[in-house]
Amino acid sequence: MSLVVDRVSKRFGSVLALDDASFSVEAGAIFGLLGANGAGKTTCMRIVLDILRPDSGSVTWNGQPNTALPRRTWGYLPEERGLYPKMRVEEQLRFLASLYGVSDADARREITDWLERFRIPDYRNRKVEELSKGNQQKIQFIAAILHDPDILIMDEPFSGLDPLNVRLLKEAFLAMRERGKTLIFSTHQMETVEELCEAIAIIDRGRVVLHGLVRDVKRAMGRRVVRLATDGDGAFLAELEKLDALRGLTVGARRADFVELQLPADLDPETILRAALERGQRITRFEIAEPSLEEIFVEHVGRRAIDEEEGHLATSAGGGDIE
Repeated sequence: MSLVVDRVSKRFGSVLALDDASFSVEAGAIFGLLGANGAGKTTCMRIVLDILRPDSGSVTWNGQPNTALPRRTWGYLPEERGLYPKMRVEEQLRFLASLYGVSDADARREITDWLERFRIPDYRNRKVEELSKGNQQKIQFIAAILHDPDILIMDEPFSGLDPLNVRLLKEAFLAMRERGKTLIFSTHQMETVEELCEAIAIIDRGRVVLHGLVRDVKRAMGRRVVRLATDGDGAFLAELEKLDALRGLTVGARRADFVELQLPADLDPETILRAALERGQRITRFEIAEPSLEEIFVEHVGRRAIDEEEGHLATSAGGGDIE
């Protein structure tokens, strides 16, 4: 079983939000949908959910068109809150579950279980507007899964959450996967994708520029990373880039306690270690790793998109984002 997005395109006026986008998600996997703001992620999710219809292309689950599947196949956690602020938590969750035909007894049991998992059992009779943003997000998540969907689609589920609530939500993701559910989510938190996802797709300006298993995506980059730390001030790094024996080496990101060195696939990492020791460096960290998803994202989407995400570039005059 798998979800297949096949050559999907969608235009809003003069804006091409999705351009022949294709990828697949295996059943029971946790899948990351990555891209800058306006790349087309939300549009893609809404087409998968049959909230929007594509101009061309198709979406299927286990070979069936998404337009023919029952609504309870899907669970959806939107980026914007979709809860009634004046309703009490349990009352609201029972109401939303009833819309999918869930019995009241089953809804009550699941609500109790999830409120305890999220460490908020005493909030069941509080109004939603009385809860913090993080606790509202937990309630939104519960609302999305009470009807036991096969596929859970989440748009920026970790946005604005503190570290504790991020951890609780990650645990909920893993619990859903253990139930055999398929999870698809978008996020800008690359470390979360590294931790949770088996596979990813990167969308840039409506086009899928990369997709596949995370391990295959990393190997396909054709290079490795050495994380190096020494007792010195790092001045010798400029020398390393000039050595014939280290041709192709580039000094990458400088972290608080180490520097990342980018290596071509044919360069032996031990050569770096020997060169550093020959220059009198005392090595405190030497780690060989594959490129991070952040590096892969920058490689395929470009530095400009990262700057836009951080708000450092001005948006185009008169142009609204199509998510």
